[in-house]
Amino acid sequence: SHNKSHSGDKKYPCKICNKAFSHSFVLKKHLRVHSGERPYLCTVCGKSFTQSHYVSVHMRQHTGELPFTCKVCKKGFAQNSQMEMHLRTHTGYKPYICSVCGKACARSGDLVTHMRSHTGEKPFSCSICMKSYSTSSHLSVHMRTHNGERSHICTYCGKSFIETQGLKAHIRTHTGEKPYICNVCGHGFAQSGALATHKKIHKIESTVKDNDIKIENTFL
Repeated sequence: SHNKSHSGDKKYPCKICNKAFSHSFVLKKHLRVHSGERPYLCTVCGKSFTQSHYVSVHMRQHTGELPFTCKVCKKGFAQNSQMEMHLRTHTGYKPYICSVCGKACARSGDLVTHMRSHTGEKPFSCSICMKSYSTSSHLSVHMRTHNGERSHICTYCGKSFIETQGLKAHIRTHTGEKPYICNVCGHGFAQSGALATHKKIHKIESTVKDNDIKIENTFL
């Protein structure tokens, strides 16, 4: 039977999805995907799992154990798969390609999310106002507008914000940082919107200059 497992002999098929397995006990585990059976429980929080291995991995959330370390930046991870995915931030490896625009993504989930920018799909809906979003994180941020949660606090003045983006923009009023630079005149701005408004001035100046040249040419 050991040799059969190496030969690829999978004689135990799932009657629901037709996926085949080499051993009956593996098929038994797989069937829990369809039945919803989760016999293995976390003794800390009570969360249930289909396999005992998943409980062991989950327990690291409670213990803080991070046995897998990135060889580049030494960041720790609870799972090897998480570490391998993280490594792509160093290598730049992006194997998932968008068939519409060619954008490359490091994770399959990122590609799924990106595709919604083409399809317009917004599967995450607010249960209060029914407004929909393309990602669960965007929905989570939106929900704070209903419950009044402002968890991002300015350490300078104590003002609170719903989003980190709003807090970062506000902090620049204290630090004087102006990261948005005009590529025409080099003027800096604290907000991207202010830069966009400023650039319209250059566009108007350019249009006026072109019109002046056209007028001069008519008198030549």
